[in-house]
Amino acid sequence: MEQPLPDSIIPLLQEMKNLEASDLHMKTGVPPVYRVGGHLRRTKMPAFKVDGREIEHLMKPITPERRWPIYEERGALDFSFTLPDGDRFRINILRAGDHMHAAIRRVKAVIPGYEELHLPPIYNKLATETFEGLIIICGVTGCGKSTTMAAMIDHINATRACNIISIEDPVEYSFHPKMAIVSQREIGLDLDAFSDGLRSAVRQDPDVIFVGEMRDKETVLAALQAAETGHLVFCTLHTADTMQSLTRMLEFFPREQHDFIRSAIANGLKAVCAQRLLPAIDPKILRVPATEVLLAEAVVREKIRDGEDEDLPSIIIGSSEAGMHSFNMSLARLVEEGYVYTDTAMEYAPNREQLIGSLRGIKTSAQTLVHRIKRGGTS
Repeated sequence: MEQPLPDSIIPLLQEMKNLEASDLHMKTGVPPVYRVGGHLRRTKMPAFKVDGREIEHLMKPITPERRWPIYEERGALDFSFTLPDGDRFRINILRAGDHMHAAIRRVKAVIPGYEELHLPPIYNKLATETFEGLIIICGVTGCGKSTTMAAMIDHINATRACNIISIEDPVEYSFHPKMAIVSQREIGLDLDAFSDGLRSAVRQDPDVIFVGEMRDKETVLAALQAAETGHLVFCTLHTADTMQSLTRMLEFFPREQHDFIRSAIANGLKAVCAQRLLPAIDPKILRVPATEVLLAEAVVREKIRDGEDEDLPSIIIGSSEAGMHSFNMSLARLVEEGYVYTDTAMEYAPNREQLIGSLRGIKTSAQTLVHRIKRGGTS
């Protein structure tokens, strides 16, 4: 039976929690669509009319009033919204065909820990033992990098007496001061640009600076300078793996400045952590991260400084540095521990032959499931 569209956006947002949906999409010509476990699911509601304004009717009451003119001028706007139960939502509204569309990402009220996110121990080690330098979390849209970053920041918040300043667009997870003190600044509400926030942050006696995204050369340069001057800087990049992150940072600058930027990266970098989400065998988990971690040990810094990035994948695979690993090594671990099927890992593997060589025999989906049951996992 078809259900009517609600008069308010609130019921649609609350249903995201009931469904464990990560995203809600609203577009003209189709009903509201949720993303659950990485898959899109249409609701049993009527489609938004092509000649109507239902989406605008739903979204305008929760859009910050003083930012509405920005949407009207630019045709797009990012902002956040919080329900009374603490669940937060990262919202993008956009104009398409002279109609409003919306993409809404749910951010859980409680920041999950490393075990809940199924992250390897190196993430805890980095957050616990690193006090200065640059840590980059990268991945494509929807890979969970914001949640991973939040887990690391909140670990520092809970274990270290320090001053944390975040610069986000928009603010996603809300950090409540624990041992640390925290200031969260939002682009469009508190300041105009990431680079502005970074330049002012270094004058605010920070110990830890969290940059939502490095998206221009001014922000990259300011982040590198903050890392070189004794601050611990966390940031995200929209790149698929660790190698692309280094390339992306250089692409912001003209070629004649690349030697200088390489030197700054080599001096300030502590780690690049990439991730992508895979469907899990256990339906209670839904998705687990495959990760790739590049640690800035001496040989890595030397290769970056000398422009010999092509040697880094081999260094990752052969390194004795605890915690450094490639995507294929992570995928092999997920299969061996019964979190994902072999065929799923193969689908996501950067190098299938290399992954096959990392596994102790090829397991079919059924064999992996039996392995998990024997270990006491969920069938």
